[in-house]
Amino acid sequence: MKDKAVYIQSSGANLYKFNEEHPFNPLRLELAQTLLEALNALPSDAIMEAHPASEADIALIHRPDYLEAVKQLSEAAPAPEALRLAGRYGLTTEETPFFKGMHEAGAAITGGSIAAAEAVMSGQAQHAYHMGGGLHHAFPGHGSGFCVYNDAAIAIAAVRRKYGARILYIDTDVHHGDGVQYAFYEDPDVFTYSIHETGKYLFPGTGFTHEKGLDKGFGSCCNIPVQPYTEDESWLECFTESVTKVARAFKPDLIVSQHGCDAHAFDPLSHIQCSMQIYLEMPRIIHDLAHELCGGRWVALGGGGYDLWRVVPRAWSLVWLVMSEHPLVSHLTAPSGHKSELPGLWLDHWQPRSPEPLPGLWLDDTGSWEPMPRREEITRQNRHMWETSAQDF
Repeated sequence: MKDKAVYIQSSGANLYKFNEEHPFNPLRLELAQTLLEALNALPSDAIMEAHPASEADIALIHRPDYLEAVKQLSEAAPAPEALRLAGRYGLTTEETPFFKGMHEAGAAITGGSIAAAEAVMSGQAQHAYHMGGGLHHAFPGHGSGFCVYNDAAIAIAAVRRKYGARILYIDTDVHHGDGVQYAFYEDPDVFTYSIHETGKYLFPGTGFTHEKGLDKGFGSCCNIPVQPYTEDESWLECFTESVTKVARAFKPDLIVSQHGCDAHAFDPLSHIQCSMQIYLEMPRIIHDLAHELCGGRWVALGGGGYDLWRVVPRAWSLVWLVMSEHPLVSHLTAPSGHKSELPGLWLDHWQPRSPEPLPGLWLDDTGSWEPMPRREEITRQNRHMWETSAQDF
């Protein structure tokens, strides 16, 4: 094994931007990476540059007509016929509008996720992190939920084709990982797990406990839909108990995890009331499961997260700190961990640009937060939900 952990960069991923008003802003990647650099936690020899995915790679999941439509709509002035058909491919909605360079930016992101999976499966590294990946809502023939190409599903398909590996996909985004789930809904060798706010109230309206897979894939899918206003303790109970049962029952060769950080109380696009604590604990649990079950083979991707100043930099940095076994993790998990400060250099650099005061600490001081009404009832409903969903494992 050459490296413990590698950090994958994909040049061009920062061009994945719909428009100035859109909540998906690639600035969050720069904010998170510069936070790691300010901490001296990202040595140059841990960084690997990825190449864009080829059309053949993208076609592992996406239909040829969709790929062609994306390419045509990526032009500065798309042809009238391409514009006429754009709605058919889900690329005219407010959430996922086509933009110039869309194909190139999507291919760059996809290439990064493929490179991360290849680095781990080839033995070059034990863990790999592609912060720019995790666009989990795209389907074979249409874009959805800010996602044009489903880099997570493509990377999994590439590993399946080359190595025949059994893969556990763990999705911790507050929105259900629908695109990845349905890409492998009939595949018994890809287990898709997702914890998210219930689809009763949140996009994409799927991810219920009865979604368990189809035909040969039945039983290789587990969804944990939690109630709005769920807080740290209940979220972590649901996640820890269910994902541990699933992982130990499935016995994967590789874990691929998606780390959308939009279940935070500050995120504007969901109703969950969690703090930074879950974004410290969930990577730690996944790290331990990878070492227990599959020789440490673990690929982590980014995902959603729309409070790009206060939440995303800390949450995504924590994934790398856990993955690279940085000493700060021990401090954060100690009783005094809530006092650990962010690097002053980073705060000084970004505060003038931030529209709101940046947090000075890695973890949130939840003692000042008002407890959610119906806390006991929400906890009870969530416990029933995970017990029901995970009862077969």
